[in-house]
Amino acid sequence: MTDLPALAEAMRAILAQARDVPLQHFRSGVAVEAKADESPVTRADRAAETALRAAITARFPNHAIYGEEFGGATGGNGPLWVIDPVDGTKSFISGHPMWGMLLGYMDQGRPVMGAVQMPVLGEVALGAPGHGAYLNGAPIAVRQGVAAEDAFVCVNELRRVLLADRAVGDALLHATRYVRETVDCYTYVQLAAGWIDGVVDHGLEPYDYLPVLPLVQAAGGVMTDWAGNPLGFGSDGRVVAGSPAVHAHLLRVIAQAGG
Repeated sequence: MTDLPALAEAMRAILAQARDVPLQHFRSGVAVEAKADESPVTRADRAAETALRAAITARFPNHAIYGEEFGGATGGNGPLWVIDPVDGTKSFISGHPMWGMLLGYMDQGRPVMGAVQMPVLGEVALGAPGHGAYLNGAPIAVRQGVAAEDAFVCVNELRRVLLADRAVGDALLHATRYVRETVDCYTYVQLAAGWIDGVVDHGLEPYDYLPVLPLVQAAGGVMTDWAGNPLGFGSDGRVVAGSPAVHAHLLRVIAQAGG
C-alpha cells in the first residue's frame, strides 16, 4: 500500500479490533509459561496475536505476517506486517499498566508505518515518514533544541545493559542530566511526543523495534543500532533513538565506552 492515510486508517482499525483481547486477561491471574529464552508468555500474548492476525488477513489476505508468538517468513519484498502482541509481558503479568501492542507495516523490506497501542491508557501512537506522527490523532514531534548535557534519556533494560557491557552502562548513567531506568515500548512514544529526548535499548527482537522505527522517524527522530547502522531483521537488538542531536551524543558516549 502506498496510500498512507488509508494505511493509517486500516492500522488503527486492526489495533482497535484486537485491543480488548489482552485486557480480558490483565490482572486476572493468567497462567505464565517460560519460552525457550526464559522470557514469559501468557494466553493473552497468543490470543492478542491471533486477533491481530485475523484482523490483518480479513483486510489484506495476500499480505505476509511475522509475529512474536507464531513467527512467519521475513524474506521477500512484498507487504509484511510485524506484530508484538504484548510488548512488556513482565509488566503485564505483574499488573503494571505500561505494556503495549506493536504493529508495523513493511514493504520492499523497508519499514513504512508503525504503531504503539497502549490498551490500559487508551492511547495509540502511529507514524510514517511522509505521513507524520500522531498520538490519538493529534500531531506529535520529538523535542528539538535541548543541549545534549541537559537531555532526558531513558535506558530500557539497564540491568541487561550492565550485565552485557558494564562500561557502556556506567557511561550512559552519566551521559546526560536526566537518566531514567525504564522498560518496554512506551519510552518510544514519550520520545516521539517530545516528552523525553532519547532512548537506549538492549536485547530487542525485530518485532520490538521495527514497529516503532517509523513512528520515531516520522516524529523527526533518529533510530539506529549502537554503531549508527540502519535497523533491520539482521540487527543485533542494541538500539539507540533520539532527536538528531541527542542520538548523535548517545552514539558518541557508547563508542567512547567501547560499545
